[in-house]
Amino acid sequence: MRKPRNDLLEAHNPERTCILSRRTASREELIRLALSPEGEVAPDVRARAPGRGAWIGVSRVDLDAATAKGKLKGALQRAFKTNDVKVPDDLGDRIAAALRQAALDRLGMEARSGKVRLLIHAADAGEDGRRKLDQAWRVGGGGPRGLVFPEERTILSMALGRENVVHIALTDPAAARRVSHAIDRWLAFIAPDAGLEGSSAAAGAGAGNELNEGNK
Repeated sequence: MRKPRNDLLEAHNPERTCILSRRTASREELIRLALSPEGEVAPDVRARAPGRGAWIGVSRVDLDAATAKGKLKGALQRAFKTNDVKVPDDLGDRIAAALRQAALDRLGMEARSGKVRLLIHAADAGEDGRRKLDQAWRVGGGGPRGLVFPEERTILSMALGRENVVHIALTDPAAARRVSHAIDRWLAFIAPDAGLEGSSAAAGAGAGNELNEGNK
C-alpha cells in the first residue's frame, strides 16, 4: 500500500498496527474497522465509532486477497476478541466509498474556508484551462502543476455545494495538507501505484478559490 506523505500527518499521532501486514503506522495513515452490534465489520475511516477497533494498512487488492483466503476474518476475530465476526462481501467497496467521501468532505470544508496552497483540476477539466492556470500558478511561485482529481466536475461541484466547479485553489497551507492527505489516503487504498498527476503541488503556494471554467 502506497503510504500517504509523512509530512501530511498530524504531530504526536498515536500509532496502530495493521492486523494483516503487522506494519505499525500513524492512525491517520491506517484505516479503522469497527464492529456493529450485529457483529458485522464496517469501515470507520474517521475513527469515531465506539468500542474496540481493528486497523488495516493494505491496498484494496491485498485486502480482497486476504478476504478470499480467510486471513482477514481470522485477523478480525483476534483483533475484536470474538468469533462472532461477519465480513461483508463488499467490504472493499465500502471502504473505498468511505475514503472517497472523506476526501470529498475534507475538500468541500477546506475550500469553503476561502483560503490556497493547492491547485486541483477536475478530471474532465479542459487541457487549455489546466495549462493556463498551471502556468499562472508557477509564475506566482506555486508548484509545477496542479493535481488532477480522479473525479469529474459534477462530483467536485457537489462536494463544494456550488455549480460547475472545475478548478479549486486552497490558499491555507494547513488546509492544503489536510486535503492532500485525505486524497492520498483514498488513492493508497484503491490505486497504490497510480498517484495523482502533479502530486508535489501541495508544497507550492498560490491564491484563489474554486474557479468556474464554463463548458470547457
